[in-house]
Amino acid sequence: MSCSEVQTIIVDAKQGKERIDKYLRERFGSVSRTKIQKAIEERRILVNRHPVYPNYQIKPRDEVLISYSQKPPVFTLKAENIPLKIVYEDEDLLVVYKPTNMVVHPSYGNWTGTLVNALAYRFENLPMRDMDTMKPGVVHRIDKNTSGLLLAAKNMLALDVLSEQFREHTIDRNYYALVWGVPKDKTGTITTNIKRSETNRKKFTTCLPSEGGKYAITHYEVVESFHFCSLVKCRLETGRTHQIRVHFQYLGHPIFGDTSYGGDRIVKGDLFSHYKKFATECLELMPHQALHAYSLGFTHPRSKERKLFTHELPDNFQEVLQRWREFVLNPQSQYAV
Repeated sequence: MSCSEVQTIIVDAKQGKERIDKYLRERFGSVSRTKIQKAIEERRILVNRHPVYPNYQIKPRDEVLISYSQKPPVFTLKAENIPLKIVYEDEDLLVVYKPTNMVVHPSYGNWTGTLVNALAYRFENLPMRDMDTMKPGVVHRIDKNTSGLLLAAKNMLALDVLSEQFREHTIDRNYYALVWGVPKDKTGTITTNIKRSETNRKKFTTCLPSEGGKYAITHYEVVESFHFCSLVKCRLETGRTHQIRVHFQYLGHPIFGDTSYGGDRIVKGDLFSHYKKFATECLELMPHQALHAYSLGFTHPRSKERKLFTHELPDNFQEVLQRWREFVLNPQSQYAV
């Protein structure tokens, strides 16, 4: 990249906090805010050498690097010796268990400590698409605070074939979720379009087909009812970002503990003292969405054999379920006093 393709701006020492897209719009009056936001999303605008969101608040002496090349800058992936639980591995792929509180690949605000940082430490020359150095080996993702099974590719054959299976929806993916309340229909299918929220870029929302978004289908079955909550098994027909979380909020049954979609407060049940104390303790025990990628099935890219892997629920998820079972049987139990 030549020097003429890059512009560096050092924010004035007396500059107050301001959204970067607004700051740059005021500085470059001929450029629309939409174009500035697009450049930020394409990682062609960096602050202190790192990508940011359009709502980033600039500070005095920030270094803003603007690339006029359409190709985003290449970042160096840091290999880190992070413990990994590998469920299955062969010459082409591996199935990994991802715990909660772990991001799949480096991105804004999470440049280290991710699953990909851990994979880079153990494997050399993981395949990547379009020189995306932040996602080598990544076939699909699950949210930071969702636990469960992930599939990673070790060569381009596996990456291409497995990615195609995801595009064609021939991957079998089942999740367990604890949701507030009990859905009226014990089995059902939730079908909506899903798009990014216009008010919070970290969230998604359902929308009408005329409003854009992507078609999303979730099949579910109520496995166990606790009156105020229920354990549901979900099968994804499509794999949109936050799909299960958004769909159950849409259904009126947000996922227990989900801080983004309304599940981190007591949604169902009267707030009498024993129940309120019990439910609050459960939320504290599992301070994230109660969502677990339980099973993963696919056709092996080389042998063509159908593979299926499962992983039990995390300990805190199992404990919360047991507490609900005890509470339903005896509201005055040890869990409620």
